[in-house]
This record gives sequence, structure tokens and C-alpha cells, in this order.
Amino acid sequence: MSGDKRIGRALLSVTDKSGLVDFARQLAGFGVELVSTGGTARALREAGLAVRDVAELTGFPEMFEGRVKTLHPKVHGGILHRRGNAEHRAAAAKHGIEPIDMVVVNLYAFEKTAAKPGATLEEAIENIDIGGPSMVRSAAKNFEDVAMVTSPADYNSLGEELAARQGALSLETRWRLAQKAFSATAAYDTAIANTLERVELNGERDLHQAARWVDGFPQALRIAYPLAQMLRYGENPHQRAALYSDGSGNGIAGAEQLQGKELSYNNLVDLDACWELAQEFEEPTVAIIKHTNPCGAATGGDVLEAYRKALVADPVSAFGGVIGVNRAVDSDAAEEMAALFVEAIAAPEFTPEARARFAAKKNLRLVVVRPANTARVAKQVSGGMLLQDADRGRVSAADLKTVTQRAPTAEELAALLFAWKVCKHVKSNAIVYARNGQTVGVGAGQMSRVDAAKFGAMKAVLPLAGCVAASDAFFPFPDGLEAVAAAGATAVIQPGGSVRDNEVIAAADRLGVAMVFTGMRHFRH
Repeated sequence: MSGDKRIGRALLSVTDKSGLVDFARQLAGFGVELVSTGGTARALREAGLAVRDVAELTGFPEMFEGRVKTLHPKVHGGILHRRGNAEHRAAAAKHGIEPIDMVVVNLYAFEKTAAKPGATLEEAIENIDIGGPSMVRSAAKNFEDVAMVTSPADYNSLGEELAARQGALSLETRWRLAQKAFSATAAYDTAIANTLERVELNGERDLHQAARWVDGFPQALRIAYPLAQMLRYGENPHQRAALYSDGSGNGIAGAEQLQGKELSYNNLVDLDACWELAQEFEEPTVAIIKHTNPCGAATGGDVLEAYRKALVADPVSAFGGVIGVNRAVDSDAAEEMAALFVEAIAAPEFTPEARARFAAKKNLRLVVVRPANTARVAKQVSGGMLLQDADRGRVSAADLKTVTQRAPTAEELAALLFAWKVCKHVKSNAIVYARNGQTVGVGAGQMSRVDAAKFGAMKAVLPLAGCVAASDAFFPFPDGLEAVAAAGATAVIQPGGSVRDNEVIAAADRLGVAMVFTGMRHFRH
């Protein structure tokens, strides 16, 4: 294997043009000839750089609306011929093939196009890059002689190495770039396969059908998420960890961190829990999470009111937790949030005044999150993966079935629907006590539903008398219902479906408790 290789000619053809001009200018400064195509060539010329068209290199114009422009022996021959092989050099000279020492390519944004609402098969097909991946593979295969650059994130470090090595790159760098390039094309092909697998050819050619899947699930589970960042450690310091992103820029994995320390594994897990809970509600909502369970959640007329109600539900447990908000955090809310020690806050926006208020808390992590339409969730088990639909199940007042002699009052009904939404985000077995858009007690993760009812009551800071209770699954025996009634609940919402439902209903009637069935369970393991 050879060592350093000087870059004499570079072919640039990119979709993502961030940092392109500066990098190309650096290359030109080392005497590198720039060869380019279409929009990339235009951007470089507009910046005052001398650029040679690929059509001039190949002797053929771009054809078929740009479908064919780099698929030519003078491109791939220039990339693939081995400089240390005399026969390769002779063939290149015979056919007028000029060496290409660096390829700078990133691919059409297939995933973003396919994910657009109403995207058609035709749009997706036209955004399948052919020439780009071909050049990427060619250059990566011939890494001994060619540098393959697929990410703008590498421009700065490459510029520094070129400066240090008088316009050359080391073998180690070319190998690292080749590894990254093959990962990029693998991820790209995975995205195409995953998208097209679910399309049935018909008049509509809708990308979002699942006709080719098995009961709505893919024939093969292909995951190709790029590394977003390394984490300090995992759940515990002796565990290593990293974050991978689907590239959408949405959800917690795509959140923009505005300030604070590096996000930890546990921060990310808790932020996802509080963000998802806050998204259940239309009205201003705040969820305070500790170890993925809500210690307080509330709605209000604004964020400040919702925060005050959520905090007062369990201020002791809230210490050191994370906060999720479904509205912009303003200065008033920030003023009070800043008084509590919390690890991180997730919201769709922080006003400039709020950011100024939080600035003094250097370690507090503020993250801006865009909603993610997560259709399925995965969990690793020994030897494989579990994949299921995300729990997007919701109920309205019209879906509820009153099973007791007494129906809930309007006030109780509103509280029951609130408690039900929160209960969905509590580890099973789960009991949530609530009133007036506010949790007043949370019993999470207990092995017995009776224990969950008792634990939630024991933890309650606010009075429970006159509250309502939600249970994520049915009461298998009357003792669970009796426990929530003893705690002070006057109305209960639960899925129903137990073989002893009649006994539970009878207990509710005996205690004067109104009870409604949802017909839907919300286990959360």
C-alpha cells in the first residue's frame, strides 16, 4: 500500500452544499483542478472559482433530464484505475482517461422526499440517485489512490490535513473516508428498500401503503441510522453508549441543544418520556419526569400555570428530573423553572427572554424538539428485536362506557380523560390519581395493582379526597378498586375485560364510585 497521495483533480457533485464553496476554495488553493456537474458547478462559478464541466471531461453532455451525467468510463475509469498498476496506467493513457484523485459527493435527499405528506412513487423514484452512489463506491473501492468525501462534516479536518501535508492526504484518512462512504451507500439503499417495499403498484401509487408487508410489518427489519453522537456512558458509568438518529431531525434524537452540559443516556430516555407525555394534550401542558415516570403532570391556561400545578404534585421527586412542555417556554415560566434544580427541559421553543433567564444556569440543558411521527417502536431482546406499533391509542368521552349505577359528573369526566392520558405514560402496573387537569398521586411500576394504588396514595402530597383514578389495565379483583376508593377517588377509568368485572362493578356501586370502561389497555413495560 502507498502512503500519502497528492490531490490533483477533484470531482464535486453534491446535494447538500453547506460548506462546499469554502472547501472547494481550499482545494483550488492547493492547485487542485475542480470538475463538477449541474447545480454544484453553478454554485462554484458564482463564488468565482474556475470549474471544468463533467461534460467537457467525458465528451458527452448531461442527458435524460440529468439521469446520465457521470456514468461514463472517463469518470469511473479516472476514479478506479490503479495508479501503481502499469497496465491500468497504459489503458488510461490510451483512452485519454485523466485521473480523479478526490470525489466529493452526497446523495439526493431520498428519505426527505419519501417522507413528505402526499409523496408519490414517481417523486421517490426520481430522487433515487444512481450516478452518486456509483461514484461513491468506485472511489471508496480505490481508496489507495482516491479520497471519497461524503459528508460536509469532514471538510474542515481534510482542509487542515491538506495544509499540513502540502496538498496530500494520508492512507489512513483515505481508508477512514472509504469506510464512511460504504456506510453512507448502505444507509441510502436501506432507506430505498424500506420505502419501496411497502408500495403496491396501482393507480394512486401511494408511498404509504403497506400492501407488500406482512400484516403491516416489513419482511426484513433494516436499520441504518447514522451515529449522531457518542455519549459519556450509558445508564451506568461502566456502560458505553451512543445516540443514533434516523436523520429526520425530529424527535429527541434530532433535538437542537441550546445550552447546558452534554446530554447523557438517561437524560435522553427521560426527555423522550416527558416529551411524549406532553404531546398527548392540546392545551398547555407540562410533564415533570423522573426515571421515565411522571412525578407531576398538568394542564393550564398557560405554561406557567401548568408548571406550577405539575410541580406542586410532587416537588420532592421533581428535584433533579426533566421537564417536557408542549408550548413555547416564556420568561414567566422560565423564571420559576430556573428556581428548581432540573437536568433538562424539552420544548418546541424557548423565547429569547426565557433563554436569557436560563443562561445563568450553565449546566441546565435546553433542547428544542420538533414532533416526530413515530409509527413503530423497537426493543432488543436476546437474539433479536421486537417491533410494535407505537401506542397512539386515544379515547374520547364518546368512547367510554359507563358500567356503574352512577355516571361520572362533567367535572369527573374531564379529570378521568386527563388521568387516562397520563396513565398511558406510567410504567405498569400503573394507577394515576388526578383532578382538574393535575396529577395528585402516581403509583408506577408495582408488581401488584393494589400496591400501585396504595403507593400512589402514599406518595400524594395534595389531598386525594374527591379525586379520580385511572388504571392502565383492568382490576383483576375488587381489592384494587377498593384501594383507590379508600384513597379518596370518586370515579375510576379502566379498560375493563376482567372475568371478575361484575364483582369490581358491584364493589364500585357499593362504594358510590362512578366507573367507566375504555376497552383499551395501556401497558408500558
